[in-house]
Amino acid sequence: MSGHSQFSLFGQRRFMPFYMTQGLGAFNDNIFKNALAALLVFKSSELVGMNTNQVVNLSAMLFILPFFLFSALFGQFADKYEKSVQVRLVKLFEVGIMLLATLGFWLNSVTLLLAVLFLLGLQSTIFGPIKYGILPQILSKEELVGGNALIEMGTFVAILAGTIAGPQLAGVEVGWPYWVGIACLLVAVAGYLYSRRIPVAEAVCPELKINWNIFSETYRNLRFLNENRTVLNSVLGISWFWFFGATFLVQIPSYSQNVLGGDANLMSTLLALFIVGISTGSLLCERLSGKQVEIGLVPFGAIGLTIFGLDLYFASPASPGVSVTAIEFLSSGANWRIMADLVLIGVFGGFYIVPLYALVQHRSSPQHRSRVIAGLNILNALFMVIAAVMAMLLLGPAGLSIPDLFLITAILNAVVAVYIFTLVPEFLMRFLVWMLIHTIYRVQVVGEDNIPEEGSVIVASNHVSFADPLIIGGMIRRPVNFVMYHKIYRIPVLNFIFRTGKAIPIAARNENPEILNNAYRRIHQVLAAGDVLGIFPEGKITDDGNIQPFKPGINKIIAEQPVPVIPVALCNLWGSLFSRRDPLHKRRPYKLWARIELRIGKAIPPEEVDARRLQEEVQRLRGDDR
Repeated sequence: MSGHSQFSLFGQRRFMPFYMTQGLGAFNDNIFKNALAALLVFKSSELVGMNTNQVVNLSAMLFILPFFLFSALFGQFADKYEKSVQVRLVKLFEVGIMLLATLGFWLNSVTLLLAVLFLLGLQSTIFGPIKYGILPQILSKEELVGGNALIEMGTFVAILAGTIAGPQLAGVEVGWPYWVGIACLLVAVAGYLYSRRIPVAEAVCPELKINWNIFSETYRNLRFLNENRTVLNSVLGISWFWFFGATFLVQIPSYSQNVLGGDANLMSTLLALFIVGISTGSLLCERLSGKQVEIGLVPFGAIGLTIFGLDLYFASPASPGVSVTAIEFLSSGANWRIMADLVLIGVFGGFYIVPLYALVQHRSSPQHRSRVIAGLNILNALFMVIAAVMAMLLLGPAGLSIPDLFLITAILNAVVAVYIFTLVPEFLMRFLVWMLIHTIYRVQVVGEDNIPEEGSVIVASNHVSFADPLIIGGMIRRPVNFVMYHKIYRIPVLNFIFRTGKAIPIAARNENPEILNNAYRRIHQVLAAGDVLGIFPEGKITDDGNIQPFKPGINKIIAEQPVPVIPVALCNLWGSLFSRRDPLHKRRPYKLWARIELRIGKAIPPEEVDARRLQEEVQRLRGDDR
């Protein structure tokens, strides 16, 4: 794996101008949205004849409505045309919108400003498929998680900056704050100038014929999502996150005033805590995932969202607080629990969302990746509209409080998480594997690039512990179908992981010929499908830490289906938990959090493979490191 940090992308033209362009766009959106929210919440909610909570949610719904209506149309443009030119045109459109915003502030027109909010949503709708479609074109697979993390961090830092700047500009004593419009216009111009430095990103589907019927194209985009079950479930997970996140983010202005008794500065402070958390969680993803698309972080994130969402309800005051400033709120120890909850909701939100976005980009077909992103945006918008409607109903006719809304959303998150992980047990399986290799073990991988990106291949390793398949499967980027002794396959708890990971139980012919025959049938199916097969040629876990003679079964597999074989050595695993270092009656303490290595050798061509040669290669890789 590359030793470069994700932050090295900041020094490269293929990434930095695009990063600044999208960051300034998010900054602009949030200057305007939060300035308008502050005006409506703290000064002029009476102008539209609705209560504060309903006005805030109506504004949120207006902004996301274009995503629902027009994502399918502009997803086609993102795939058909070169992307850097499209970005520049989008930024010019943003300049025009901000001229209109300045006019709206000058005329004191709430109606015109709400129309501007809708147009900003339209501009983001056009940019979204380009934004997530261009990343796989300008980044390598190893950079995809880190690049997405930086984009998410940049987006939320821009949200934070806009959240602080918007209400401050709205508070300038000049009648209606047309200074907000002027500031947004300057940011839009800066974004356009950065967009001119974005390098060319060629069209991925230039022959595409544009379908102008937004309804039929929306249906078609949603069908694209269904072509790959993993992509579909990842998209549903992302959309649910935006339901959850929108519910919390949109309510913070009203929460700070109506529940905590604060002012606009406290609103900015609470939003800042949430955004600092999600930026931190996003950046930690690359380190925690080892620069691969690690979906095991998704259940981890879902658990944290539920726990700290529930705790925010219990930490909130039962009755509205007295008027406090941001400094007074921060200095009171009784409020630190609320602040910690908001930060940790953000952190676990980062763990949840970054791997899912990277997975969608990685697993989607390049020919219609932007249209998949457009379908994702449609569902995101639908879920956020539902979130806004639910919030308006619960906080209006139902008479519930904002903490009650947080409680309901956290409970719903737990229900949805259980449903998704039951429907797609791969997420939960990867979570258990990730927990194993990041708590009991510290794993270093050497030679990861020797695993080909595609095509049939066999990975053959020495067998040191019961956890060997989990370690190898967790550290290799491609899914591995392991062949393992049927009694190990049936170990409680581990059986769930092995079964979900499509492991293949095997037995000796004199023990159970039916299991053996089924194993060979499935082995042929795996290799015929172009997948990765994992084997342990020793046939059993070592009893003394040394490599045992390799069985000739590999010769039979290669004779029937000649594919490359990659030798793998597990090192320093002997003596750790799950190894057979001691007899049960003489057990000594095991090494916890053991530092182990996974050494991956170069592929052996099928015509050179036999059990003896393979054993020599694994032994050479391992050396004396048992």
